[in-house]
Amino acid sequence: VVASTTGYTARAMVEALEEKGMSNETNLVVVTHAYGFKDPGTNEMSEETRDFIKARGAKLLTQTHLFANVERFVTKNFGGLYPGGLISGALRMFSEGTKVCVEIAVMALDAGLIPYGREVMAVAGTAGGADTAVVIKPAHARSIFETEIREIVCKPRIPVH
Repeated sequence: VVASTTGYTARAMVEALEEKGMSNETNLVVVTHAYGFKDPGTNEMSEETRDFIKARGAKLLTQTHLFANVERFVTKNFGGLYPGGLISGALRMFSEGTKVCVEIAVMALDAGLIPYGREVMAVAGTAGGADTAVVIKPAHARSIFETEIREIVCKPRIPVH
């Protein structure tokens, strides 16, 4: 499961899997921002890039992010902090990429794109590209605290807050 905003990281992952001859045996799920995340009615990943990724057998998941939904709107407009924000903050103590890895793995599981009860590799980054990878056994969002981060493969030494 890999996070990709514009498609740069997804393209790199697809091409790397093809070079290694692993594209047919890998269940690659690319998680993008939802439409309207940055600007109303738009998505940061072009249709050309989406087509490139899907044509190579990867699955594309575009939906509201697990920790960036209604709670963010309520916090922004009315103040306070809610459970999703607390979980996000705790995961960011490791790195932004760690938070995103948990988020995208749970989202992919909830969408039925990865199997329940199995470990997956999740890859994400801080501001662009990929700087974090974890082996994770995600749980569904309704039971988020059953998620298990089995291994932190890599992350930035100093998290960016």
